[in-house]
Amino acid sequence: MTTDRLPERFEDLDALEAFMTTPSPALVADLERAPGDILVLGVGGKMGPTLARMAKRAAPGRRVIGVARFTDPALPAALRAHGIEPMACDLLDRAALEGLRDATPDATNVVFMAGHKFGASGNPSLTWAMNVGVPAMVAEAFRDRRIVAFSTACVYPFVDTAGPGAPESLAAQPPPGDYAWSCVGRERMFEHGSRTWGTSGRLVRLSYAIDLRYGVLRDVADAVFHGRPLDLAMGYADVIWQGDANEQALRLLAHCTAPATPINVTGPVHTSIRRLAAEFGARFGRAPVLTGSEAPTAWLIDTAEAQRLFGAPRVPLAAMIDWVADWVARGGASLGKPTHFETRDGSY
Repeated sequence: MTTDRLPERFEDLDALEAFMTTPSPALVADLERAPGDILVLGVGGKMGPTLARMAKRAAPGRRVIGVARFTDPALPAALRAHGIEPMACDLLDRAALEGLRDATPDATNVVFMAGHKFGASGNPSLTWAMNVGVPAMVAEAFRDRRIVAFSTACVYPFVDTAGPGAPESLAAQPPPGDYAWSCVGRERMFEHGSRTWGTSGRLVRLSYAIDLRYGVLRDVADAVFHGRPLDLAMGYADVIWQGDANEQALRLLAHCTAPATPINVTGPVHTSIRRLAAEFGARFGRAPVLTGSEAPTAWLIDTAEAQRLFGAPRVPLAAMIDWVADWVARGGASLGKPTHFETRDGSY
């Protein structure tokens, strides 16, 4: 798939998800270098179902097992429809986690996607339990497998918006807040497990995956379309198409290290929120309502290492803007889950 063959629009959710879960030949080749079944812990989140479906399409002969509490009762059937095996498990329950391990002996590839963000300020104990306690137990229970764990760019401090972004070598010292610091704790638990037991893995420091139903672009488009004020204090954000983010995470199963090391995953350019508002305003024929001014710093990351491994993401920013604008203008579905990208005080 090349960028000149991208669709102009998506007629419905089926078309969107079919495109988003199409694996590249490079993903197929990398998964051949990482044999074994694939276990997706936290499959019930925003990205989990499409990641699991992409994995199954890339490796149709293997078991892909999606694990969650399944608070959405429709999700297990939706996963089964695409050949993914749902397994219910409360990852906070150590005995249940160990039972999951024993039930999946051939799942040598683990993708960890569980976590707690929104509501972190109101329930910090759950935030730390999910973001630190669960990773500690997973690192121990699955010590003999490859573990690619989703992390976040929020582990970094804010950096100069005029610079290249935070590299993986920059110390993980975020601004205050339970969420960001608990994410540092999550990384530390996987690092500790890797150093203790020799587990190979990677820590995916992801910045803002984009789906037409949610994400920074959807937040900005909704504000412009509905005439809501848009705060410019967090003047820049890094974004990547969700299909590209999922693909890079899955490809990392063939690029694990021991001890586990972080890697930044997002688009190759820093995206101006003011520019996004102007782009959507032009498409909607509406003037954006902008408030505040851009701070000189933001959560921005340098993806030189990911581009060295994988090349540039397949979907450019211009295509994402066109798709989101068309989707919003037609009243396309939303998950109703704002990213709160504009937050600078660490309170989620």
